Amino acid sequence: MEGFLNFRIAPWLRRLVTRMIAILPAVIVTIWFGEKGTGQLLILSQVVLSLQLPFAVVPLVMFTASKSKMGPYVAPRWLTALAVATAAAIIVLNAKLVWDYVSG
Repeated sequence: MEGFLNFRIAPWLRRLVTRMIAILPAVIVTIWFGEKGTGQLLILSQVVLSLQLPFAVVPLVMFTASKSKMGPYVAPRWLTALAVATAAAIIVLNAKLVWDYVSG
């Protein structure tokens, strides 16, 4: 962004500002809700990340299994089968997580 906006700042100041922007929400949650709130937020963030995982894994498996996209670097069939099984396990476990949450 520095070159795009033609806006120059010292590297140490840029690091300080970006670190503060990243840390500030965690500090606010810790102060506001205490240790229990921080733990719940951590669990929620991990649940959200696990629900996003299939959206990265499935296209990755599809692309690495495609001879037209990968050419000579295409994944072997045994590796593709293992990747499909892993992706299916992730999707099933996420579906169970959502079902358990919805059903109480």
